[in-house]
Amino acid sequence: MKKSALNRRDFLKVGLTGLVTTGAAGLLLAEDKKNQKKGSPAGTDKNRTKEPQPPGGRREGFIYRTLGRTGVVLPVVSMGVMNSDNPELVRAALDSGLVHLDTAHGYQRGRNEEIIGQVLKGRPRDSYFIATKVREGEKFLEMVDISLQRLGLDYVDILYLHNLSKRDNVLAEENLKVMEQVKKSGKARFIGVSTHSNEHEVIRAAVEARIYDVVLTAYNFRKENIKELDAAMAEAAAVGVGLVAMKTMAGAFWDKQRTQPINTKAALKWAMNNPNLTTSIPGMTTFDQLKSNLEVVKDLKLTPEELYDLKMGEAAPQSGLYCQGCERCVPQCPKQLPIPEMMRAYMYAYGYKNLAAAHELVSSLNLPDNPCAGCASCSVKCAFKFDVRDRLVDINRLKAVPAEFFA
Repeated sequence: MKKSALNRRDFLKVGLTGLVTTGAAGLLLAEDKKNQKKGSPAGTDKNRTKEPQPPGGRREGFIYRTLGRTGVVLPVVSMGVMNSDNPELVRAALDSGLVHLDTAHGYQRGRNEEIIGQVLKGRPRDSYFIATKVREGEKFLEMVDISLQRLGLDYVDILYLHNLSKRDNVLAEENLKVMEQVKKSGKARFIGVSTHSNEHEVIRAAVEARIYDVVLTAYNFRKENIKELDAAMAEAAAVGVGLVAMKTMAGAFWDKQRTQPINTKAALKWAMNNPNLTTSIPGMTTFDQLKSNLEVVKDLKLTPEELYDLKMGEAAPQSGLYCQGCERCVPQCPKQLPIPEMMRAYMYAYGYKNLAAAHELVSSLNLPDNPCAGCASCSVKCAFKFDVRDRLVDINRLKAVPAEFFA
């Protein structure tokens, strides 16, 4: 059986008993002790029944953490469903104990939420934990209702205000008002914001707002401003704001041709070794990826080989597909092009092979067919030495392809 060809039947045959558990015991024991009632004997059946329980109950060997002041207990790895169009894979993730699914109103033009809705039919509502994301705008509340209809739910567990990068947006009165309205209506148990760039500013603004329960933030071993981001995350955790990690795999490949894969298992472990993060939402499209992530949820210990892989990647900052979203490029561009967004679309296309997501993002920017026309040479100097003009012109070609082609 080829590794890349693992299917649902093979996955179920392997089962959880075949997954790696070495190294997780110490972390799990520490987490268990943290959750035990003070003064109670450790490990007793009586005490264990009083521990906070994750949706669907605890799985043996899994590492769990509590999502800030929400009190919800989740495994350190969850499922990002953005790129998955296989309901059997989603079912397998839930059945295996990865009970938190993360989607968004716009993923696969709504089909992603519909797929999840199909999978959830007949399952007890307390056996899973669902997050979706909606962008700010006049039709926000209408879009929330559409998402609930697609999911077949009366409420989601987390509703994120999607893709914010500025403090002013997080604290905008209209955004605070609409998010509080959704929570009070019972359509979302908890509310939060998601951010792909300028993460430290967004996290601190979410703390300042005092209404947000969770922040979904990009976080990976390639982050340039990792110390500042870690500090902001520690501040959020200290006041009970839950933190969820995305983009942990930093683009998945070092090259456009996908011949040099990033050690994504090591990257995921690296991210989740930050104790202020509760869980992560790596995208999964294959049963091999699910199997690998189920190994991580039981063991966060990085091997010397894994550390070496990540260190080698850090030594070549000009490589890779992951844009930091630092926005230093924007003022350098005479046309003020949305370079970070275009770079993210480039990563979707070449790193994730998700042309639909790349097309949707590029089309939403409403750029001309040749956004760089009129510039004899590119004045933008990327901090990570990416060829900005080459990537922008390349990915903008998707705009000419009809959306139906990706359906």
